[in-house]
Amino acid sequence: MEKKRIVLGVEYDGNPWQGWQTQPHHRTVQDQLERALQRFCETPIKIHCAGRTDAGVHALEQVVHFDSMCDRPPYSWVSGVNAFLPPSIAVRWASQIVDFDPNAQNGFHARFSALSRTYHYVIFTDPVRSPLWVGRAGWVFRPLQHEAMQEAANLLLGEHDFSAFRAAGCQAKSPIKHMFAVKISRQDKLIVCSFKASAFLHHMVRNIVGSLIFVGSGRREPNWIRQILEERDRSQAAPTFMADGLYLAKVSYDKAWNLPQVNDRNLFGLNVDFPE
Repeated sequence: MEKKRIVLGVEYDGNPWQGWQTQPHHRTVQDQLERALQRFCETPIKIHCAGRTDAGVHALEQVVHFDSMCDRPPYSWVSGVNAFLPPSIAVRWASQIVDFDPNAQNGFHARFSALSRTYHYVIFTDPVRSPLWVGRAGWVFRPLQHEAMQEAANLLLGEHDFSAFRAAGCQAKSPIKHMFAVKISRQDKLIVCSFKASAFLHHMVRNIVGSLIFVGSGRREPNWIRQILEERDRSQAAPTFMADGLYLAKVSYDKAWNLPQVNDRNLFGLNVDFPE
């Protein structure tokens, strides 16, 4: 029996876990998923993800792949693996790469085949914190002008050196990334900041959101974002915002891979869809 490359779309609540990646003495999403796959296939499975998420960060559609001798239809991968997962993690879809060649250099890879990633950050704005949004949204007690935040966010479009929004421990080889789209959506007390880019640096979204909140609250003018980008100095930007409201929303691939990805055009009732 030949090995098959299987791709999964995984959704998870990041609150119970210390991030995605396996690490000693921590409970991680990767550990839980690999353990469930091992129980389902009755053999050890090593998975590769599209992008690692930190503690408390959620995923609407994380994408992972692995190679296995296990021969199952897609619905069986979904229902079978979910039977061994905790309530905070679920496989939403599964697909087998057709004509998989384990020796090919250009075969599908969850990380390296990705064309772009989309993240959403949800902000709850109210003078009083809401227990219902703890772990689901970042909280800002000051009023925010989302139009000013959009004006500032537009300055991030295109290819830039994002060193000013890069965590000190970031391991990316280059701080230069291409921001394809940004959108600030509002409905009542919720603001969703959406970013679509070629890739993201460690803490990049949370650092950008922190600076956009400075603009939205009137502490800085929108053009301040341009100044931060040009100076490339992390100390000149706002502090890293909390992880609570960050969601890995979508990882885009060439349509030739024929992945059954979910194209959900809204989040909490907000239209946050980006054009392909």
